[in-house]
Amino acid sequence: MAIYHLTVKVISRAAGSSVLASAAYRSASRLHDERLDRAHDFTRKTGVVHSEILLPDGAPEHLGDRERLWNAVEAGEKRKDAQLSREVEFAIPREMIQADGVVLARDFVQREMVDRGMIADLNVHWDIGADGQAKPHAHVMLTLREAGDGRAGAPDFGAKVREWNATALVEHWREAWADHVNARLAAQDIDASIDHRTLEAQGLDLKPQNKIGPAAARRLSEGLEVERLTDHAQIARRNGDRIIAEPSIALDAMTHQQATFTRRDVAMFVHRHSDGKEQFDQAMSAVMEAPDLVALGHDGRSVERFTSRDMIATELRLERATARLATQAGRPVDAHHRTAALLRSQAAGLTLAGEQRAAFDHVTDSRDLGVVVGYAGTGKSALLGVAREAWESAGYTVRGAALSGIAAENLESGSGIASRTLASLELAWSQGREPLRARDVLVIDEAGLVGTRQMERVVSAAQEAGAKVVLVGDPEQLQSIEAGAAFRATVERHPYVEITEVRRQREDWQRDATRHLAIGRTADALQAYADQAMVHACETRAVAQAELIDCWDKDRLEHPGQTRIIVTHTNEARHALNAAARQRLRDADQLGKDTTVRTAAGERVFAPGDRVMLLKNDRGLGVKNGMLGSVGAVTPTRMTVDLDAGRSVVFDLKDYAHVDHGYAAT
Repeated sequence: MAIYHLTVKVISRAAGSSVLASAAYRSASRLHDERLDRAHDFTRKTGVVHSEILLPDGAPEHLGDRERLWNAVEAGEKRKDAQLSREVEFAIPREMIQADGVVLARDFVQREMVDRGMIADLNVHWDIGADGQAKPHAHVMLTLREAGDGRAGAPDFGAKVREWNATALVEHWREAWADHVNARLAAQDIDASIDHRTLEAQGLDLKPQNKIGPAAARRLSEGLEVERLTDHAQIARRNGDRIIAEPSIALDAMTHQQATFTRRDVAMFVHRHSDGKEQFDQAMSAVMEAPDLVALGHDGRSVERFTSRDMIATELRLERATARLATQAGRPVDAHHRTAALLRSQAAGLTLAGEQRAAFDHVTDSRDLGVVVGYAGTGKSALLGVAREAWESAGYTVRGAALSGIAAENLESGSGIASRTLASLELAWSQGREPLRARDVLVIDEAGLVGTRQMERVVSAAQEAGAKVVLVGDPEQLQSIEAGAAFRATVERHPYVEITEVRRQREDWQRDATRHLAIGRTADALQAYADQAMVHACETRAVAQAELIDCWDKDRLEHPGQTRIIVTHTNEARHALNAAARQRLRDADQLGKDTTVRTAAGERVFAPGDRVMLLKNDRGLGVKNGMLGSVGAVTPTRMTVDLDAGRSVVFDLKDYAHVDHGYAAT
């Protein structure tokens, strides 16, 4: 549970601040200050990844220009001590990719600020701290007056709105930001959350320290803002004293964010909350010698890992819940329902035999816990589809879940089980919706990826509701650093069925390569593909990209009825490969008329025939993040996409703008 405070400050002339300079500084732009007839050049401001003026409905369009906007704000205030604007700053979860972080901030500003009538100058920064970790955050400059109606000769601004400057609105924004972020994290299958409450309100006896960002650090090194540095050090020292006196504070804070940790993690935490080497050493010793610290041994990388007694208690609750499920016999499926399901699958060309049949019998028996261990490609989804028919014919409701949206989609498409992410499932439960019931069967796919805390919450909820749980996954697939990971521990303690025969590939060497990947013998798997001339090395990245596009284009021409996608590691490469692939289609005259549209990631050019990828789950449209399709029609405000799944979706880009070219993906 991370803590992300939303902070607010007022820009006023009395404070000696220029709203124009402040806005420019945040956005890294060049602006002209009409008051002094001079230009402000802030283009060297680093870390800015998105900058935009958001206007409320009916506002004068020319205020969408940053220079005109803030010069108009300055000109509209006559008093020397006038309040010019309000600046809001909030941190963005670093777990999100940059594009999603921008959308997160933009949606919040639009809903909570612009829709109230404010003009917002939004600037998103993706700074990298001294520790090498991203420190994404947003600055929003807000007007304090009503915008004019845009009529010729009418003033740009009207009266100030007193409610916009109220403390109650700031408190609302803080809570609303936490709710907004947590809902988006859940929808994007990220097992993380934030808390708008103070450390004190969360029961953590530590004090927040001043933010010392890159710019502030430079000013401090130059001897400026000495008071701020002194205050920062004093808070750090008080926190260090608390950790020394009660080291469980540090353990509680760290396990709010991660189930296990290393000595280095402890050192980083203590370093942030202590002052000087002497206190750091004392606090480190206190934490590492704390009675609530539990050593777990070394992980697969020979790094010693630790946890807290509270985390151990969570694992014990999980074990008790799985033990109760394993001994409860409340979900018998009659023999005739099983036989009928098997016969229907045979009629459809699918015969369960050997390991698959054993797994089918295991998950449809009377016990409330079923566990299936299998490598990728062994036909787990197929056998679950047959099991679903048996369960449903016996009167049970089957629900699927997985950690990620794409895994949930794969479970649903492969088995017919209506599926969603665990995060969204828990979100619904927290709001009193869609609770588990006694005649439910909950199938959790890729269970090896699920963390202990989340697995305990979900399994305990199922056990309390009297539902059946079926865990499916591969405990070796995840390179887990969490000793006693939830699925692995369940496999070790309860009966399970293992499926090892790879069915997805037809060639023996491909099956062997898949097994090698499953058990971590990656070099052997790659060598197998290299021996079949399916791995190609190039001297430079540019050459590799050029040859890749050539191969893609050749395959496109030789197999026009098939779909294909390029996979790369970075967004920079993705953009380049998307552009190169699209140019091949343009050169071949296979694209319609280009139309520039505004997407969540910025302006893009689309044409009928373009390949597109949808980048956000949307239940109303029935689409999920990662879906691919082709553009059927496009205007600046509307798009029709023919999905590869066999249906078309039509949407207004103001409602759903999470699209990008779909030739290449990360």
